[in-house]
Amino acid sequence: MTQMVGKQSLQFEHAPHILGHASIVGKKEGEGPLGHLFDVVGEDALFGEKTWEAAESYLQKQAGEMAIGKAGLESWQIRYIFSGDLLAQGVATSFGLVDLNIPLFGLYGACSTIGEALSLGAMTVAADYADYVISMASSHFGSAEKEFRFPLQYAGQRPLSACWTVTGCGAFVLGKDGGKVRITGITTGKIVDYGIKDSLNMGACMAPAACDTIYQNFMDFNRQPSDYDRIFTGDLGNVGKTILLDLLKEKGFDISSQHSDCGIEIYDAERQDTHNGGSGCGCAAVTLSAYIMRQLEKKAWKRVMLVPTGALLSKVSYNEGNTVPGIAQAVVLESC
Repeated sequence: MTQMVGKQSLQFEHAPHILGHASIVGKKEGEGPLGHLFDVVGEDALFGEKTWEAAESYLQKQAGEMAIGKAGLESWQIRYIFSGDLLAQGVATSFGLVDLNIPLFGLYGACSTIGEALSLGAMTVAADYADYVISMASSHFGSAEKEFRFPLQYAGQRPLSACWTVTGCGAFVLGKDGGKVRITGITTGKIVDYGIKDSLNMGACMAPAACDTIYQNFMDFNRQPSDYDRIFTGDLGNVGKTILLDLLKEKGFDISSQHSDCGIEIYDAERQDTHNGGSGCGCAAVTLSAYIMRQLEKKAWKRVMLVPTGALLSKVSYNEGNTVPGIAQAVVLESC
C-alpha cells in the first residue's frame, strides 16, 4: 500500500504515536489563558541563565528530558532528535541538546519548525528507521528580538500588526504504538511569496502559505473542513487569521467554524498587550502539548489539523530589501 496521497501528502499505513510530551514556558505565557496547562512556568525570562540564548537552550534541554521521562523512556533509547529554533545557526538547539547525547537533525522552518519536526519524526518512525524519536522546537522573546529586530534595551515601539514571540519549548516523543494520540498524515508545505516586505506584519506574510497547505490537504485527502474538529494554524494572529479565512473562501472552503490560531489562544491580547498575538517556534509547540494534546487525549476532539506557519526571513535578507516568503506544514493528529 502506497503511503503517498495527492501531490504533497503522506497517509501513514502504521501511524506513529505520541508517547510523551512536555511544555515549558516563560512568565508571560504562564499568565495567559493557557497558563495552568503548561508543565513548567519560569519565574523570569532568563531561567537562571546569563543570556537570552542560554535561557532558550535551557528550555530545550528541560523540555526534552521531561518528554522522555513522561514517555517512560531513557535518553539512550531515543534514536534521533528533530529540533530547531529561530537563532542563527540554531545555537539554542545545539547548545541545549548537547548533553542529551542523542543524534540530532537540526532544523529551520522559522515558526513552522515544530510542524517540520513532527513530520520528519513521524516519517522516520513509520518507515522503521527508528523505534523512538523526539520532535521539538523552541523560541524566546528576548533572543528573537535581538536576532531579528532590536535588543530589548532599545525599547522600540511595536506596531499593532506585530506578534509577540513566545518564550517556550514543546517536545514530543514519537513511537510505533502505545500512545493516546497518533499522527495519521502530513501535508508538506511549499514556499509561498506574495511580495510582502513588512517583517512586523508576519501574519500577512504567512497566511498565504497556510492557505496553500490547508487547501492542498483538503485536495490530497479528499476532505472538507467538517472532517476536522479543529484546524489550528500556528502563528497568524488576528491579522493573519482574517487573511487566511478570506483566501480559503476564494478557493471554496469556509473553515471559520473549525479554525483556531495558537498565537491567539496563548495570550490575552487586551490584558497582556501582545497586539496581534503570539508567534515563534515555541508558539505552536507549547500550545500543542499543553492544550491540543489534552483535548485529543480525552477524546473531546477526534481529528485535528495542526498547521504551524513560518516567515522565512533573516536579518540579512530583510536588510537587503528582500521579501518575506512564508511556509506552512500540516500535521494530522487523531485520537487513538
